[in-house]
Amino acid sequence: MSRPTALDRIRQTHRLLRSEGAAGVSARLRRRAADRIAPPAGGSLPVPTEQLVRAAEIAESGWRLPPPMPAPAGEPLTVAWVCAPPGPGSGGHTTMFRMVSALERAGHRCIVYLDDRHGGSLDRQREGIRSWWPWVKAEIRDAAAGIEDAHGIFATAWETAYTVLASPALGKRFYLVQDFEPAFYPAGSDALLAEATYRFGFHGVTAGRWLAKVLTRDYGMAADHFDFGCDVDRYRIDRSMDGRRAGVCFFARPDTPRRGFLLGMAALELFAARHPEIEIHLFGDVPRRLPVRATDHGVVAPQELSALYNRCVAGLVVSATNVSLVPLEMLAAGCIPVVNDAEHNRLVLDNDHVAYAPATPYDLASTLAALVERPARERSAAAEAAAASVQGTSWKDSGAAFERIVAEAVAAAGRAPTTIGAAR
Repeated sequence: MSRPTALDRIRQTHRLLRSEGAAGVSARLRRRAADRIAPPAGGSLPVPTEQLVRAAEIAESGWRLPPPMPAPAGEPLTVAWVCAPPGPGSGGHTTMFRMVSALERAGHRCIVYLDDRHGGSLDRQREGIRSWWPWVKAEIRDAAAGIEDAHGIFATAWETAYTVLASPALGKRFYLVQDFEPAFYPAGSDALLAEATYRFGFHGVTAGRWLAKVLTRDYGMAADHFDFGCDVDRYRIDRSMDGRRAGVCFFARPDTPRRGFLLGMAALELFAARHPEIEIHLFGDVPRRLPVRATDHGVVAPQELSALYNRCVAGLVVSATNVSLVPLEMLAAGCIPVVNDAEHNRLVLDNDHVAYAPATPYDLASTLAALVERPARERSAAAEAAAASVQGTSWKDSGAAFERIVAEAVAAAGRAPTTIGAAR
C-alpha cells in the first residue's frame, strides 16, 4: 500500500470534518503541532473517552459481556475481526489473515472491521489488503459504523480490545494475542492500559504456547494456543549452495525495541572483530550508519529472503518477548538461527536445531563464531538437518487448530449462562 497522496489527505480531512466538525479537526491539528514541539512523555491517550466510559459501566455491572449469538450445530459461523489498518506486509496482520483464511476454508464467514482513529480512506485500505493478502475473501468494513452480531468477535491488539468491549453486539468475545503488548512500552499508562485488557473476560487464542501460559497464569484468562507454522514452499534449502554458505545475517528492526537491534549490532561488532572475513548481511529497516561493515539488503521479498538465508551459515534473532517467525524460516532454508535463551523463545520454537545463547553481546557473538568455525562438512549436515526439522510445520495445521478452538469455544458459550468477565 503506497503512502497517502495529497488528494487522499484532503479526503481524509473532509471525512473528519463530517464526523468531528471543525472544532474537532482544529483540536486534532493543535494536538499534532503540540506533540511535534514537545511530545507528551507518555504519548496521547489511545483509547477514546466513550470507550473508557463503557468499560467503566461493564466493570460496575460485574463484567457481564453481551450474550453469545445462537449457533446451530453444523451451521457455518460468522466471525468478526477488529484490527487496525495494516501496512504493507505487516507480520502481525499476515498471521491474522492466515487465521481468517483458515476459517473461510472451513466454510465460515469472516468480516474484518478496520478500527482507524485517523479517518483514513476505507477504499484505499481495502485496496491494500486485497493487494497484499489476496487469498482473504472477508468483507472489509469500518468499525466506526458499528459491529454486527456475530458468533465470535475478535480483538487483535490491545487498543482494539477496548473497541470490542464497548460494542453491544451479541457474540462470544475472543482475543488474538500475538505478543505480550504491555512490554512494548516503558512502565506507565500505555503498559497499564494494555495489561488491563487481559482481564476483560475474553477468550484468548495465542500465537505459540508461551503467551497462553502467561495469560492463564498471571491474569486468569481462558486461553488456547496454535503453534507457529512455516511457509516451507517459500523458504527451503538450496542444495546448490552446499559448501558455499559463508555469511551471517540479522533482521534489522531499530524501531522495534523488543527485537533487540542494539544488542544484535553489539554482538555483530564483536563477531566482525573475530571474523572480519565473514560477510554480514542486514535486511529490514537498516540505518545508514552502522558499527560494522555489512551488506544492506533493505526490505526483502520472501523469495529473495530464502535465497539470502541460503547464503548464510547462521542468522541472529533477538526476541525480548514472543519470538518472531524468522527463526523457523531460517531453519527451513538451512540457516541456523542464533537466539537469545529465554523461556518464551524455547517454548514457542521447540526445535533442537536452534542455537541458544545468553542475551549478551559476547555470548551471541561467540555462538555465531562457533557456527561459522565448524568444518564445511559439519555445516552442510547441520543445514540439511535444520531444514528437515521444520518440514512438518505448516500454517495449514495451525489454521486447523485455530478453527477447532473457535468452534469449540462458540459451542461452549452457547451452552453456558451469560458470559462473565474476570472479577475485580
